[in-house]
Parts: sequence; structure tokens; C-alpha cells
Amino acid sequence: MQDWDPQLYRQFESERTRPAHELLARIPVTDVRFVTDLGCGPGNSTELLAHAWPDARIIGLDSSEAMLTQARERLPHCTFLKRDIRRWRAAEPQQVIYANASLQWLDAHDSLLPQLASQLESGGALAIQMPDNLQEPSHRLMREIAACDPWRQRIGDVEREKPLSSERYYDLLAQAGCEVDLWRTTYYHVMPDAQAIVLWLKATGLRPFLNALEPDERPYFLEQYHQALRLAYPPRADGRILLAFPRLFIVAVKKGTSR
Repeated sequence: MQDWDPQLYRQFESERTRPAHELLARIPVTDVRFVTDLGCGPGNSTELLAHAWPDARIIGLDSSEAMLTQARERLPHCTFLKRDIRRWRAAEPQQVIYANASLQWLDAHDSLLPQLASQLESGGALAIQMPDNLQEPSHRLMREIAACDPWRQRIGDVEREKPLSSERYYDLLAQAGCEVDLWRTTYYHVMPDAQAIVLWLKATGLRPFLNALEPDERPYFLEQYHQALRLAYPPRADGRILLAFPRLFIVAVKKGTSR
């Protein structure tokens, strides 16, 4: 698969970082020495962690070398490693494991989340934010278009695995010995037009669809998607449109000694 494009990803950095701020604000840990940012991307979320805990050892993990290059330039005092989150094992018990908009790309959450929680120190926190928008028009339409000719044979099945229910995430982490705080927020991003949604999602949700196509086919798929978005997101009174973006937040604190 083609590597991630950090410059494209960062065009909406403010909107992408806002949930990271809100996730960080709900982490109740004060004695923080070891922090790992899972799926650190270009370092926008890692930068928040570095400001929150300047004396901690902070490591960012990502599968994209392009993203890691940007992160290292941005935060030379942090450590960034190319790793598969599913196979990562911490060298020391962690006070904070932070995953902002990364775990939704991985499957087998029934085993992944308990495995991550097991790497926390007593009193440490696993903090997760995941987009929960697969049923929104922005994502439903890309699947519907991909299921029609002429794209059906070219793209095939690229659908992401649906996240577990909130209740299932609660049970998994409670059984892993954690106190669990979870909530869901829907952001309404004000966008100039439907083309801005295309630009946003070219950096993330559209990637599996576009990577399955030849370069000369992609503009035709994107134009069909753009036209569908224009119908699904009509202009508001000021001519702009609202992109509804639900996100699920989880902060799980491992029971044990006082934090």
C-alpha cells in the first residue's frame, strides 16, 4: 500500500488535533515517566504529550516512515520508531499509553485492548480515541460507489472492520482490571464545500479505495464520490456545509496503588 502523505494529513491538523486535546485532558495520571503514543502520525498528538509531561520519556510508534520523518523533525527530543502496534511490547510498564485515531485501522480489538492494558503500571492509563463514523454519509458513500460498476471488480472488499460496541469495550477493559471512562462526541466541522471533505478523507478513509485503483482511475472515482457528497451535505444558510464526525473516547485506568 502507498505510504501515508503527511502534508495532506496536516491540511486539517487543527481539526484532527482537537480530539487529541480532549482525550489528554481526561487522563487522571500525575506521576508520568513513560509514555507511548500509538500511531503518532506526524507528531501532532505526541507534541501534546511532550508539553503535558516534559520530563517523561515519550516514544511515538507508527507504521509509516513518511509520518515518522515529519515527527522526528518536529520533536527531535522524542523517540520515534517504526512498529506494528499489534506486536509492540513496552520495555517498561507505562504510565500512559495513548492512541489517538489509530486503533480503528486494526482488527481483533477483543485481544488487542487487554494486551495494551496489560502493559500499564498500576494507576496508569490507556487513552483511546477512535472515529466512529463508518455509517456517516462521508464513509457510507465511498463504500456504495465502490460496490458499483466499474469499481466493484477493481476495488474489491476494502471495508474496515466495524468497532466494537461501547458496552463491549467497557467489559473488555473492566475485565482487564481497569476503571473505565468512555464517552462519544460528535464534532460538526464547518467546511467550505464538499470538495473539502474529499481532501480530508484522501489522507485517511479513502486511502484503501484509492490504493486499489490505478493512478489514472482515481480522479474518476473521486469525482463520482464528490458528486454524491454534494447531495448528502447540502449548503447551510451561509453557503458552507457541516461534516458530522462522531468519535468514541475511552480512558481506562489500571487498578492498583494510588496514583
